[in-house]
Amino acid sequence: MTKSIYTDYFFDEPAYNTHDGGYVPLEEPTTPEQPLRIPPLLKPDKETATDTYYTVEAQAGETQLLPGKKTKTWGYNGSLLGQTIVFAKGKTMHIDLKNSLPELTTFHWHGLNVPGPYTDGGCHAPVYPGKTRHIDFKVDQPAATLWLHAHPCPSTAEQVWHGLAGLALVTDDVEAKLPFPRHYGVDDIPLVLQDRRFHEDNQWDYDADYDPDGVQGPTAMINGTINPYFDVTTQRLRLRILDGANRREWRLHFSDDLPFTQVASDGGVLPSPVEFTHLMLTCAERAEIIVDFGKIQPGKTVTLYSDDVPLVRFRVHDFAADDVTLPEHLVDIPDPEVTPDTPVRKVVMSGMDEAVMMDGKKFEMQRIDARQKVGNVELWDITNTNDMDGGMVHPFHMHGTQFRVLSRNGHEPYANEHGLKDTVGVNPGETVRIKVWFEHTGVYMYHCHIIEHEDGGMMAQIEAYDPDNPKTYKLMDMDTLMNAIAEERGIDVKDLRLAGMSSYEKMGMKM
Repeated sequence: MTKSIYTDYFFDEPAYNTHDGGYVPLEEPTTPEQPLRIPPLLKPDKETATDTYYTVEAQAGETQLLPGKKTKTWGYNGSLLGQTIVFAKGKTMHIDLKNSLPELTTFHWHGLNVPGPYTDGGCHAPVYPGKTRHIDFKVDQPAATLWLHAHPCPSTAEQVWHGLAGLALVTDDVEAKLPFPRHYGVDDIPLVLQDRRFHEDNQWDYDADYDPDGVQGPTAMINGTINPYFDVTTQRLRLRILDGANRREWRLHFSDDLPFTQVASDGGVLPSPVEFTHLMLTCAERAEIIVDFGKIQPGKTVTLYSDDVPLVRFRVHDFAADDVTLPEHLVDIPDPEVTPDTPVRKVVMSGMDEAVMMDGKKFEMQRIDARQKVGNVELWDITNTNDMDGGMVHPFHMHGTQFRVLSRNGHEPYANEHGLKDTVGVNPGETVRIKVWFEHTGVYMYHCHIIEHEDGGMMAQIEAYDPDNPKTYKLMDMDTLMNAIAEERGIDVKDLRLAGMSSYEKMGMKM
C-alpha cells in the first residue's frame, strides 16, 4: 500500500500570520553564509548511575551575529540561547539555577512533567540577580525534544527575545532502539527557529519592535546563526525543530519539495512515521523529522525554506549508503480512559492585540482558575473564538503535562497530532478537544504561546491536587515583582514599563 505524503500545511490559510496587519515578512540575508551553530551539550557537574548534577546559568553577553559590532544577548551557559541539556529517563536530576543577569528571571522547563510551580519554573519561581535556586526531580517521561526558557510574567516575551531559550533532550531505552540518526552534531541536529530585527550597531531593540500581537523581525536566526549552511556527511539527517519565536509561524519545505518524515512531536516519538513535503509549526511546537539525501548528488545544495525565504542550506557531501527503513509502528502512546462523571472543561481563547483573554479574563498571578485531581483523566475543549480580520491561530500550551489531541471541530486531528503534545495550534472558530491528566501536584499555567499574548493576559492557572495530601503554595504577586525589577533597574516603580502592561491598561484591568 502506498503511503500518503502530506503536501499542505493543514492550518487555515486565512489565519496565517501573513495576514496580520503587523506582519513582518522574512527577508533573505545579504551577509555571507556561515556554518550553522550547533549548541554544545552541557557537561554535568557530576554524574552517577542514578543521579546527574547540572549548573544552568542565565547570563548576559555579546554574540557575533552580523559583520561589525557584536549584538548584546542573553543565554544559558553562554552568550545566546543555551547549551543542550540531556535528561536520561529514570535518573534524578539535581540542578543549580544561577542568575547572573541584571534582573530577576525564572527557568521554565517547557514540556517537562515535573511538580509545579517551583520546579516547573513559571512566574512563581523567581531567581533574583546573583542568586541560585536549586531543584531536584526524577525524569519519568518518554524521550522527547523539550526546551528551557525564561517565564517571568509579564516579561517572558522580552527575556526570550533577549535570547533565553535552550534545548533539553529526554532520552530513554525505547527511543534508543529505533533506527533514528543519533550522532549529535553530525546527523542529529537541533534547529531553533527564531527571527529578529537588527537596529543601529547590530543591536536588538525590543521596545522599538513591540507589537501586542507578537514581536517579529525580518531576519531569520537559526541556532543563533544568520544565513547558515550545514555540511551533510550522512545519507539521513534527523532535525529536531523548535519554533522558538515569540510570534512567527514557520511553513517549512525543502527545495524541489524533497519529502521528509516526521517521527516525533512535542512530547516524543509518534506512534507511526508521517511523510510530508510541507510542515507548519506554531509557536513553541517541536517536530523531529528525518530527511533522506540518498537521491541528491554530492556537491548539490538542498535548502530549507519558510514560505519562500531560505533558512538553512544543506551542502551535500559524499556519504556512505544507508538503506535503513523506518518501521510502520514506532512506539505505543499512553491513552488512559477518561475518569467517569467528569465534565468536559471549556477553555476559550479570545481577542487580538491588547484585548486577548482566557475565558473572558486576563491572567492574575494570585488567582487559581481551575483544579484537577492528580490521576484524573479529563477532556478539555479549547476554543479560539477570534474572527477579527480573519482571526489568527492561537497556539495553546499547558505546563506540567503532555496531552492527547482527540479532535478538531469533531473531526480527526492533523496526521502528525497522534502523539503526546504540550502545545497545539487552534484555528479561528475552531474547538480542539484534548485529553489531559497530571502526574504531579502543583500550580501550573496554561496559555497562548504567542508570548506577547501570554504577557498580555491570555493565560490562566490550574492546581493539580491530591486530596489526601493537600498543599499550599507561595504565589508571586505583581507588586513584589514590579518593585523588585524597578529596584534592579534603578528606577521608581511608577516609571517601570514591562511588556504586557499596556494590554491591561488599555482594557482597564489590573495586572
